[in-house]
Amino acid sequence: MEAIDPLEKARRKLNLSVSDIWLRYFAVGGMSTELEIEAVLYGALLASEADRDLLSVALNERFSELGGDHPMPYSTDEDR
Repeated sequence: MEAIDPLEKARRKLNLSVSDIWLRYFAVGGMSTELEIEAVLYGALLASEADRDLLSVALNERFSELGGDHPMPYSTDEDR
């Protein structure tokens, strides 16, 4: 069984397309292309800590919109 990146797992749980998550990531300041983000989500490219944090922000905002918590950790979280 292949390991799934937690960011990709969250994207699937939220039923967001790659385009949706990229647009949300871009809206919070991300500068990578949609193709680069897709590669990160599928494990073909390693993201910088900053990009992973911005993806977490984008996902956590969507979780919040749906009335949920902020389950995606940030690089500064001690218990990640």
